[in-house]
Formats: sequence, structure tokens, C-alpha cells
Amino acid sequence: MTRNVLLSLFMMALAACGTSTHIVNSWRDPEVVVDTANIHQFVVAALLKNQAVRRQVEDDMAARFPGKAVQSYKELGEDELKENDDVYNQKLKSDGYDGIVMMRLVNVDKSTRYVPGAYPAYYGSWRGYWRYSWGGFYDPGYYTTDKAFNVEVTVFSLKRDKLIWTATTTTVNPAGRAELFTDVSKAVVDKMKKEGFLK
Repeated sequence: MTRNVLLSLFMMALAACGTSTHIVNSWRDPEVVVDTANIHQFVVAALLKNQAVRRQVEDDMAARFPGKAVQSYKELGEDELKENDDVYNQKLKSDGYDGIVMMRLVNVDKSTRYVPGAYPAYYGSWRGYWRYSWGGFYDPGYYTTDKAFNVEVTVFSLKRDKLIWTATTTTVNPAGRAELFTDVSKAVVDKMKKEGFLK
């Protein structure tokens, strides 16, 4: 098998592995460590206009913390919060919630890259080249557009009434909006555990 064919197969294998989400930057309150065993309940919110995707994302987020996380569409409804947000704040506190985790799509960056084509390999003699290249065709290169979705995740403590953790993530070419936020949820939870914020 030629080097060019091996390279092409390797690139296809990488593409088949799917997208990955990376934490671009994050911040945490150094005085806060969240022990999941001591959490009563918290609200998870995906700030998305598409209600179907919002429900999918919040359901996925809640499933990561069964019995602890409650979807915002269940607790706060599907409409945008009214101007007097302190009413909602007091409601969550009186209902015994410890905090709220929110996700929002910040922006989408587009970039164009060139994907090189495949050329017949050189075999030392024109006869070998002829024999191995006869059935093959030149695969021309092409330009493709990548989309990087940047999502912000914030964690607010209702008891402390302040931000205690935040991060910005980037995901290149996700399969869909729901898949994007699922990848973000996983990356964020992994990061929180790795840095000792969540245990």
C-alpha cells in the first residue's frame, strides 16, 4: 500500500473519530470546592431559543447528576425571564436550590482550509508506475469550511450569590447543536473534577 494511500486512510480515520471539545480558558473561585454528596439540588439551563434543543441539552446535563440537577424548563418555564429577576432568585433559594449552571453559545468562528488530493505514487520505473496507477484516478484537492462553536459555561452559587466557576469551550464541526452541548457538558465536568473544584 502506498504512502499516499496510507496518509489518506489516516486522515479519514481522524475525521471518523468525531469532534472534540477543548476548554479554551477557565476560572474558579479558589475558596470553593463542591462536594456532590452535599449538594441538595441545582438548576441546569441551556440558554437557547430552540426549545427542542434546549430540552435535549438540559435533559443531558441533568442526567449527569441524577437526583441533583433539575432542568430550567421544568423549574423556571420556557419563557424568557422577566425583568424582576430577583423574584426567580428568591424562588430558587426558597425551594432549596444550591446553585445554577448555565450554558450559552457565544459565537461561531468560520475558517477555510485546503484538503490536498491524492496523487499516484512513484514506483521507480515507468512500468511499475503504469501498473499500479492504471486503475487509480487522481483525487483533486478541495477547500472546506470548518466551524468552531464557542460555548460559555457559568456556575453561580445561590447561597453565596456569586459566580464560582466559568469556562469558555470550543468545538470544531460538531454533528449538531445537541451533540455540541453534550460534548461541552462532558468536557466541563471532566475539567471541574481534574482541577479539584468538583468531587
